Parts: sequence; C-alpha cells; structure tokens
Amino acid sequence: MTSSSLITPRTLKGFRDYPPEIMIPREKLMETARKVYRSYGFAPIDTPALEYLEILAGKGSDETDKQLYKFEDHGGRQVGMRFDLTVPFARFSAQYIQQLGTPFKRYHIATVWRGENTQAGRYREFMQCDFDTIGTTSIVSDIETTLVIHDLLNAIGFEKNYTIRINNRMVLSGLLEKQGLAGQSVPVLRAIDKLAKIGPEKVIEEMVQAANATREQAESVLKLAELKGSNDEILAALTKMLAGNDVGEEGIAKLKQLLAGVKSAGVAEETVKIDVSIARGLDYYTGTIYETFLQELPKIGSVCSGGRYDNLAGLYTKLPLPGIGASLGLDRLLAAMEELGRIEKVGTPADVFIPYFVEERISDYLKLAATLRGQGIAVEVYPEAKKLGVQLKYADKRGFTWAVVIGSEEFEQNICQLKNMKTGETTHVAMTDLVSALSPVS
Repeated sequence: MTSSSLITPRTLKGFRDYPPEIMIPREKLMETARKVYRSYGFAPIDTPALEYLEILAGKGSDETDKQLYKFEDHGGRQVGMRFDLTVPFARFSAQYIQQLGTPFKRYHIATVWRGENTQAGRYREFMQCDFDTIGTTSIVSDIETTLVIHDLLNAIGFEKNYTIRINNRMVLSGLLEKQGLAGQSVPVLRAIDKLAKIGPEKVIEEMVQAANATREQAESVLKLAELKGSNDEILAALTKMLAGNDVGEEGIAKLKQLLAGVKSAGVAEETVKIDVSIARGLDYYTGTIYETFLQELPKIGSVCSGGRYDNLAGLYTKLPLPGIGASLGLDRLLAAMEELGRIEKVGTPADVFIPYFVEERISDYLKLAATLRGQGIAVEVYPEAKKLGVQLKYADKRGFTWAVVIGSEEFEQNICQLKNMKTGETTHVAMTDLVSALSPVS
C-alpha cells in the first residue's frame, strides 16, 4: 500500500476515543455507580441501542427530535438510536411490567447518542448511568432519588463540594395556570430551562414568541424563576405567589416533604437547594426535578439530573406506570474531574509489575505472577528479557505502584527487591512475605 492510499486515522466530531488513562477512571465511576445503586436495591437491565423510531420520536422535546440519529434499516424499518435511557425504560416497563411487578427499581449504564453541538464535557456519543423507580407516586421515591444522588456524589469523592438543586414542575404549572398560560407550558418551560444560558431578556423574548405570552405574563413567570434565598424563604415566597392554585400548592407541599425527608436521613441542609429556575428541557417531567452542580466547576453544567415522569409509559400501555429517577452524566463528570485534576493518570489497572530479565527463569516469573493473582493482586509480567532500566521506565510510564525485581542472586536467596514506583524506595522482602507486603493494594 502506498502512502498516498493510507486512510487518515481520525474520529468523528463529537465522538472521542478513551485511552487507558481515561478509561480506567471512567470504569471506576461506573463501578461506583453500580455499587451505590445496588445498595438501594436497584437491579440492572439493558435495552437495545436501536428502537423503532415511533418509540423515541416526540418523547423528549423538539430539540431532542432534531438531535435524534435516525435511518431506515436493511428491513425497511424506520429506526432511531436511543437519545437517553428513560424513554427505552418506559417502553421496557410497559412491555414487561406484568412479570416484573411494581414498584420496579432498575439501573442502566449504557451509551446514548445525540447529534447536538459539542462543547466542553458534552459529546454526541456518551454514557449515562440511570436509576429509576417505576410504579409508585409515593414521595418516598422522590426522597430516595435525592439520597441516591447524594450518596453517589459522596462516593465519587465530592463530599460537600456539590449542590443538588430541586424544583417541582407542579409549582411551575401552577403559576402558568394563574397567568393564563396553562396551554403553553411546554414552550414556556423550555424557555425557562435556558435562563442560565441566554439570560432573562432572551427568555422573555422566547416566551413571547414561542408561547404567545404577553410581556407582562413572561415577566411574572420569570419573577418566580428568579426567586433567591434559603429554602424556607423561597417556600414562603412561593406560598404567597401560588395561593389558591391547587396544582401549585401541591407542588409546594411535595417540596416541603422532600426536604424534610432528606434532612431526617442526615443530608446537610446546604446540600439540597430549591431552585425555581430549573425546568428541565424534556417534556415528560411532571413533578420533582433535579440538577446537580459542582461548586468548584459550575460552568460544566449539571452532572446528575432527572425527575418524576408520571405519564411517559402511558404512551405504550394503559396501565398506570408513574416513574422517577435520575442519571449521572458520566462523561461530563469525567471531563470535570480531568479539569479539576481529580484523576490520577495511570495506564494500567494492575498494581504490580514484574520485570523479566533472567531469561532462563521465565517459568519462575510466571509462577510468581500466578501466585499473586491468586491472592487478588493484579500483576503484569514484562514479555521480553530486556535491560532492567528499560523495563522500569516502562513501568513508571504506565503508573504501576510496585515493581517486584528478582535477578539471579534474588532467586538463589529466595528474596526480591520491592520497589515503590511512586517514591522510588526499595526494600528487600522474603518471597514468603511478599503477599503481605503487597496487601495494601490487594
């Protein structure tokens, strides 16, 4: 093959490769999410990447419909690639709920696709880590969803460095009813959801144009969305603004119950904050909604979002299947952790490196590695009998914690040199004591 005919290796815009130094912490985040979800009784499921187009289209928003990857398959069927994991879960629940029973709690960690404009931490192919409870309207599930987000961010290592912002769509719907905009809830809520991005004046203009609201109506809605203060102060202001509206008052009551529930579970008051500007752009939310921001890097956007969707499964079944859940934005959080220097750059999942430089003793090196793996210690043996310096340079670049160096003299004395690759310190250890010496990494 001539050089002119070589294909240039490159990735599509909005897509990325994950080398080991990124994939290792990425998998660690997934493992952490699984552990937290399982601790609350959420069970794993999976669904296909492709769905019939009618399953996906019109279920999120006009924006997600535009971002949907869709095509005709080889069988002439109109299909789409899932843009989130909630809509496929609603289809899954409607299809299998008779055998699953309710309430049903699931988690799903998988790739989704959206053909959106790319920016820092946002890609066209990305991983979501969802957890949902379906089949109950109980506020207990709303409280539990908050607690899972709280435990998840703590387990990842962001203790006290994040804020879970909550709102309730019923509060917003109640205000729209009072303003005579009940029939325009979708365009109004979409406009409010853009407040942080485009500012109040642009939001007012969008409400006037897209929702046929008067400027006075738009300003009244925006006044609610811009409420600031403590949770108690915001609740007091909402109570006054929505007095006499049943929907709005119910939303306020649910916010109070949620806050009381998470407080009783030991969550610090400053961790969960009411933010009436949160609307969530997806049309299927009906009650509590969540967005989670890192205090050190708020510009990255919400790293864990979700809410209650009591009518979504109704598109696929006549059975009432209310649901609530949230999703960890894995790749966005990973990008934030990279920017904050919270990711240790390592190129190997193994802790221990065994250099191979006494060529005739290869079977002994392999036997030692097998013994250590049998004790739960991850080990890599270098495949070629090269100079020790070359091999240790390789180990240092990959980020191993330990190197177990055994030459001819060490074999004869049944000892090894145990080198700490982080500090450079080397100690001599009897082979019989090696496992216990390495036990901190096992």
